[in-house]
Amino acid sequence: MKGIELSRAFFEEYGKPMLEAEFPELLPYLAAGIFGSGSECFGFDDEVSADHDFEAGFCLFLPDENVVDRRTAFLLERAYSKLPKEFMGVKRSLLSPVGGARRGVLRTVEFFEEKIGSRDGALTLQQWLTVPEQALAEATNGVMFFDNFGEVTKIREDLRFYPEDIMKKKLAGNLLLMAQSGQYNYRRCLEHGEEAAAQLAVFEFVKSATSVIFLLNNTYKPYYKWSFRALRALPELSLEAEIMEYLLTTGNDGETAEEKYYAIEGVAADVIDVLADRGLTQAICGDLEKHAYSVNDGIEDAEIRNLHILAAI
Repeated sequence: MKGIELSRAFFEEYGKPMLEAEFPELLPYLAAGIFGSGSECFGFDDEVSADHDFEAGFCLFLPDENVVDRRTAFLLERAYSKLPKEFMGVKRSLLSPVGGARRGVLRTVEFFEEKIGSRDGALTLQQWLTVPEQALAEATNGVMFFDNFGEVTKIREDLRFYPEDIMKKKLAGNLLLMAQSGQYNYRRCLEHGEEAAAQLAVFEFVKSATSVIFLLNNTYKPYYKWSFRALRALPELSLEAEIMEYLLTTGNDGETAEEKYYAIEGVAADVIDVLADRGLTQAICGDLEKHAYSVNDGIEDAEIRNLHILAAI
């Protein structure tokens, strides 16, 4: 059973009855679900995932102390800690009396402050440009079981994806890096006899291309070890995953190097087609660098547009 399903079942069998029996007056202010850190929050968990931080717990979110005081929060934390220590053969993590870092009773404002640096989900321009993408993915992944107070849901909706101009800034920067690493530097490194540098160029190309594909799918890219699994499930350009896996896992000898270069150009061409179809670029060529600057020119906010093209990378 997947972690999300396990947590929901545990909540329905034990968590919800506990809340209804012991804290009925608190229910209007509560939210419950499972999201944040952990492969299970993305639906990527498997047998290997169960070796650490895997349990049948769930998150209970409380508004700040002006709404729910500290004593009430403590009583709820204690009640949560008394829930069964094992469920469907899965042992729960050992929790302190005041809950755990990933599951248990959490203050909404503290959770989001730790995750993205904002207590209410409102981000400044600088934060949108610099908050790690994986943190935004963790703030919006998983599922909510219920949200009677509405605070958590509102924050998650506000963070659903980058504002349009921020998305374009990140897109432009990654397109430029794709051009520099894949279309330009890969071959040059080989011509210099720098095979290790050539492979680094491939890695940089794949890293930037992956970011571009997630951006074009209006989806945050998760932690790197899950990026390919998530990439394969995207609705658009997901087939590039197979090509980029080939780029990462082959050497640079003779015909292979030439094949890799044409594979790089193939990924670039597919990306350019999507950019053109969506009106994100006005350039008409196969040079990703020109498309990068064209995307940047399409940013409406002058302050964001005039930042260095790599400011969001």
